[in-house]
Amino acid sequence: MIELSRHIPEGAGIWWGQASAEPMPLVHALLDQIGELGRHRAFCGLTWDKRLTRELPPELELMSYGALGELRKLSRDGRLTVVPCHYSALPRLFARRELPCDVGLVQVSPPDADGLCSLGVGADYAADAVGHTRVLLAEINQRMPVTTGTPKIPLSRFAATVETDRPLAEAPAKAADDTELALARHVAELVEDGDTLQMGVGSLPSAVLDALTGHTDLGFHSGMISDGVLRLVDKGVLTGARKEIDPGIIVTGAALGTVELYERLPELPVEFRPASYTHALSTLAGLRSLVSVNSAIEVDLTGQVGSEVRRGAYIGGVGGQADFSRAAASTGARSIITLRARSGTHSTIVPALHGGVVTTQKSDVDYVVTEYGAARLRGCDLDERARRLIAIAAPEHREALSRGVQP
Repeated sequence: MIELSRHIPEGAGIWWGQASAEPMPLVHALLDQIGELGRHRAFCGLTWDKRLTRELPPELELMSYGALGELRKLSRDGRLTVVPCHYSALPRLFARRELPCDVGLVQVSPPDADGLCSLGVGADYAADAVGHTRVLLAEINQRMPVTTGTPKIPLSRFAATVETDRPLAEAPAKAADDTELALARHVAELVEDGDTLQMGVGSLPSAVLDALTGHTDLGFHSGMISDGVLRLVDKGVLTGARKEIDPGIIVTGAALGTVELYERLPELPVEFRPASYTHALSTLAGLRSLVSVNSAIEVDLTGQVGSEVRRGAYIGGVGGQADFSRAAASTGARSIITLRARSGTHSTIVPALHGGVVTTQKSDVDYVVTEYGAARLRGCDLDERARRLIAIAAPEHREALSRGVQP
């Protein structure tokens, strides 16, 4: 294993790749050796690594753009610093060294004949951070697929490497329940043939993708892709034939799915681009057919969206919601926000957002969808917005909402 003291000076800022591209052997080496390295500040995104929550040493100050995956446990314990920012801001924050970027830990594919390595399934913010990082350490994983869309990294660029042959981490699988299936059907009715979709990953986005099998010539441009995208490609639904930019190409920053998805990536018409491309307003403005589908924790009666406060705790995770919602509502086709009508016994349609934290402005929301239907907000005044949102709230809460009472 790498002796990190040779490469990480005391006080250096560290970042590493996220999700299925997380270089776990290097992260675990950091956890094992941090006591000898001194105090450090580190940035990471979505992680499924339970060691971070069980064994995060006090010498390591961890920060992220949201309390995602296992990071939620650290956030609840007050051990995670969350930076509230749009995902599109991450490239600029690295460029200005406002995020830790002295040392970067990446997982890459084996070098090709020219000695070049691919970031594989995890371009996203890593591809932007690499150019501003002095020291790069790499896990060269024999199972990391070679992907296109982002410049490859010369083997000589890495200060040190470790070689592995391990399966890429798979996204936790959860089947959609009846509520999510109903939500998905309502969303599918708002999608037209030829639209270009943006959505996240998880059981609800997967259900939405499966509900679109009757559509034709859909495109995809998003920060992440899942197995649901693979299924639509196989059915001939996702062709990208009508995309205004990158026609015929699925554009993404990361893949979060199963081994089947990772193994089939080389045969798919997909390009992995950095966040500075996937989330840039200049890029999204060219997608006049863009339909964004994003999830929320709560929506107030004006249509303002809250996705950062759960059960009174700030978890962040603005992500690309505001980037894509703004583009879809202003230059694209339509912006859709989805949420369950209830959180436990409470309504998620509320008179006012908890904590007053607004993730997406009401002017950037065209539709709000719950299992009870879709509320079209575009072109409506505040009174009409409230009436339409109450109509898709949980039935037992509608009377209280009409009186402006927090149900």
